Amino acid sequence: MPSDRVVALPDADTDALAMLIAHDHPDLAAVVHRPAVRPAMPADVVHAALDRLEQVAVELLPAWLPEIADGLRPDTSGLAAVRVAATARARRERFPGSFLPDLAVYAVTGRRAATMPLPVRIRAAALARLVAGAFGRRRVVLLVEPAGGDGAVVAAGAAWLVQHGGPAVWLVGAGAAGPDELPEFRIALPRAPLSGGPAVGKPHPGSDVEKRLEAALAAESWAAGRRWNQNYRSHGLATPVRLDLLWPDERCVVEIDGPEHCRPVHFEADRQRDVQLQLDGYAVLRFTNARVIHDVGAVVQQIGTYLRARRRDMAEGRHHGRR
Repeated sequence: MPSDRVVALPDADTDALAMLIAHDHPDLAAVVHRPAVRPAMPADVVHAALDRLEQVAVELLPAWLPEIADGLRPDTSGLAAVRVAATARARRERFPGSFLPDLAVYAVTGRRAATMPLPVRIRAAALARLVAGAFGRRRVVLLVEPAGGDGAVVAAGAAWLVQHGGPAVWLVGAGAAGPDELPEFRIALPRAPLSGGPAVGKPHPGSDVEKRLEAALAAESWAAGRRWNQNYRSHGLATPVRLDLLWPDERCVVEIDGPEHCRPVHFEADRQRDVQLQLDGYAVLRFTNARVIHDVGAVVQQIGTYLRARRRDMAEGRHHGRR
C-alpha cells in the first residue's frame, strides 16, 4: 500500500485496518477520521482533517514532550515548564513559530493562545510530523470514511494534504469511490483468534476506545481475569469510584483518559485516586484515548509485560500490596 498518495479501499473495514496497521506496520501510525459533516468543497476536507490530527496530538501529550511527563501540572509553574520544554523542542527540531508551545498549553488547559494561526500548509506538515513522532512512527496515514457521494470532494482535499506534506490519506469503506484516476486496492484483513477468555463486565457501550482495547485483549491468553467498569471502594465509608479495567488478582488497574483528563479538576482528581489505589496495593497504568485507538498493539504489549511480571513475582512469593 502506498503511503505517498491518496488511495481508495472501498471494501475495507476502517477499524480492522487501523488495528492491522498498529500491530504489523511499525513505520506507520493510523489516525481514523469519520467526518461528522459532509464537505461542500475540498477546503472543508482539509480543515476537518487537520482538526482531527490536532485532537490526536492533544490527547497524546506528553508522548511528544516526554521531559515534562513526571511534572505535568495545570498550575502556573507547571504551564511555564510545559512552555519552556515545548519551545526548546521546537527550536531543536525546527517546528514553526509558537506551534508547539501553544499546542502544549492548549492540551493542558483547553484554552487556545491568542496568536496568529499558522498557514494551512505549514500546519498540515507540522501536525503530521508531530503525531507520527509521538507514536514513534515515520509517517501518519489518515483513514477517512467519506459519506455517500462525497468521494470526489474528499479525494480532492486529501490530494491537497498529501501534496503539501500532510498525512497520507486512504479513503475507506463504501463511500470511498472517487475520481476514476484514484487507485483502488482490495485487501483481506486477517481476524485474530479469540483466546483471552471472556471478560467480567463490558466496555462502555458508547466507548469505541474501550471496545477496541477489549478486542485486542481478547486475542491474548494472558489477559484472562480482566473486569471492565467495576466499582471500587478503598474502605466502607469511601465514595465508590469506577475503574475502567481491572485485574483483581494481580491488583492492576488500567485507566483510559480522554483529553478532558488534562484539565485541572480532572487532573487533580486522577492524582488523588491513583495515590489511594497505590496505597491499597494496586498498580495504575494510564493510557490516552489516542494511544489506544492508534497504537493498541503497544498498549496491549505494555499491559501484558506488567501482568506477566506481577504474576511471576506472586508465584515466587513476592506479593505486592495488601490482601
